[in-house]
Amino acid sequence: MMISVNKQNNMLRMIFGFILIIGLMNCTSDDRETADDIDQKEKADPKKGTEEKESEEQSVPIVPDVEAEAINKEGYELVFNESFEEDLSSWTEWNGGAFNNEIQLYQSEQLIIEGGLLTINTKRQAVTGDATPWDDTQKSFEYLSGRIESKTFFGPSDAEGEQTYIVSTRMKLPTGHGMWPAFWMYADPWPTLGELDILEARGGSGKQFQFNMFYGKEANKTIAQNSKKTYSGEVDLRQDFHVYELIWTETQVQVALDGRIVITVDSSGNNLEDIFGNQLSIVLNTAVGGVFFTDNNSENYADESKLQVDWVRVYKK
Repeated sequence: MMISVNKQNNMLRMIFGFILIIGLMNCTSDDRETADDIDQKEKADPKKGTEEKESEEQSVPIVPDVEAEAINKEGYELVFNESFEEDLSSWTEWNGGAFNNEIQLYQSEQLIIEGGLLTINTKRQAVTGDATPWDDTQKSFEYLSGRIESKTFFGPSDAEGEQTYIVSTRMKLPTGHGMWPAFWMYADPWPTLGELDILEARGGSGKQFQFNMFYGKEANKTIAQNSKKTYSGEVDLRQDFHVYELIWTETQVQVALDGRIVITVDSSGNNLEDIFGNQLSIVLNTAVGGVFFTDNNSENYADESKLQVDWVRVYKK
């Protein structure tokens, strides 16, 4: 069938216009679909809280946000800030053995400051040294490690601006069976002023750590009870740096991991209120073996490991 040139041109214009309209409609639809996709990704982002809500509803461990820095400090005063840039002049370096059937000798040489980090090196080495810093009885040890204690003591009281303390650190836990890293507080004569174990971990288990508390009215006799709590999560805390914090008041202590409260201990049925008002030193160390482990065969333990600490800070209000 023959079609005139004018009619043919008009028909081509109509077809072209129709194609253009369809193309514009498709572009608009694609743009709208992309926006919906982005919106859905934001809703599914665990940093937005969806994963936390689902975890609570299913009663499973909360997955910490490894990018979180710390809990909110608005209204708090920073009273101690150690960034490990120069030396350990704010700390006492423990030299000697310790307790709890541990098999390490603490020495200053195992404490290294470099690049704004404190590294506590632990290594297998048969040595002889003082039983404790104040007992020069010679004793055999299987490992070398390090321990520091803050020269300044901290703790809440009834005084205005002193009723809540936050003690925090950012650190990377050591790996290896038999390693016992700890971030804690105490004062002598132990345990009459109390002990708060903010974190005690086992190097062979990177997804757990433990809180504990000790108190006694006589030296070397503890009567504290109902205070041990264990955190279990899904993130291996040995693989990166994380922020660990103690929030301490008269009637409650809480432990936060990367800005989230993961352990809460109220004063009911324990001795927390007896510890309130006392000033405690901050301790960082890695012990080896001892009563914290059911496996006492040191041949099964790691030969070396390291605890790295970025900073330690104390706030009050």
